[in-house]
Amino acid sequence: MPTEGTPGPGADTAADAAGGAAHDLRHHGDAEVRDDGSALTDLAVNVRADTPPVWLRERIAESLAGLAAYPDGRAARAAVAARHGLPVEHVLLTAGAAEAFVLLARALKVRHPVVVHPQFTEPEAALRDAGHTVERVLLREEDGFRLDPAAVPRDADLVVIGNPTNPTSVLHPAGVIAGLARPGRMLVVDEAFMDAVPGEREALAGRTDVPGLVVLRSLTKTWGLAGLRIGYVLAAPETVKELERAQPLWPVSTPALAAARACVSSQALAEAGHAAHRIAADRAHLVAGLREFASDGLRVVEPAEAPFVLVRLPRAGAVRRHLRDLGFAVRRGDTFPGLGEEWLRLAVRDRPTVNRFLQALDRAVTRAGG
Repeated sequence: MPTEGTPGPGADTAADAAGGAAHDLRHHGDAEVRDDGSALTDLAVNVRADTPPVWLRERIAESLAGLAAYPDGRAARAAVAARHGLPVEHVLLTAGAAEAFVLLARALKVRHPVVVHPQFTEPEAALRDAGHTVERVLLREEDGFRLDPAAVPRDADLVVIGNPTNPTSVLHPAGVIAGLARPGRMLVVDEAFMDAVPGEREALAGRTDVPGLVVLRSLTKTWGLAGLRIGYVLAAPETVKELERAQPLWPVSTPALAAARACVSSQALAEAGHAAHRIAADRAHLVAGLREFASDGLRVVEPAEAPFVLVRLPRAGAVRRHLRDLGFAVRRGDTFPGLGEEWLRLAVRDRPTVNRFLQALDRAVTRAGG
């Protein structure tokens, strides 16, 4: 399994083993549905459709009456701690998981940070912006993009990995990830999509027996709160204090705090659990449909465990453009280190939407082949 040392500060892109392509680490799925893409059916962004639910919008709206006061995050912090069975000192509320990556990059004094790719690119971008030289561990397609802990350099003092991983949809065993822990190492696990996994199996959130463990959670994906910005960090109290010192005053707004409390309530957890099973069923339907394109060279990364799937197919760029003409936005994969131009990420949607998408994909593949 290859590792790749990337250029130091000032280099925003790097060549990798997947064809030597440069990767735009700041490209995200929302770029596919801005401006002229706003009318497209969205399979590019990994936010659950038809969210936030009415009851959550009402809770957020009720909080607006308190906007004259400065935000007070104590109740939300306690609610998150209780949800994971932790003391409040282990919790830091953030303006989405993206802020947490910036805090980690700026606040922690690390010498040898390693990011396991393909994964969400913001952790590496934040580390680079903070002046760090980042080494990449590139997981391979032929291994199913699964983690081999031995591939991570032993002297790495910061390791970042997603679980389930965006964009591969791979769910790594918790024990394998925990095996990356070392004395003097910070092990950062991005669990932004873990609540979309039935039973949250393989979660490390709430664990206090793994040294140096930092778990990041986002409430934006399952609950449709990308515009509100709310997430949190679970870590040892001393790590939480370091990160907190790097935050600005009142970093999380009053409406976002209200959303945090609502989203970790027993009602919300039950609803998220039901949604996870529904997503799993809809994903199985999508994957079954995609397998019908095997004769066209399409391959699905399996088993897929997240609310999106990664596919490889010939002429993916042309297929993506034809899909846009047919009314569908999908996420290009070539901005992820370790992937190239033949990769696309598809968000899981309900069956009627998936059926329409599969019909459009058939037409797009035909057009691209012509």
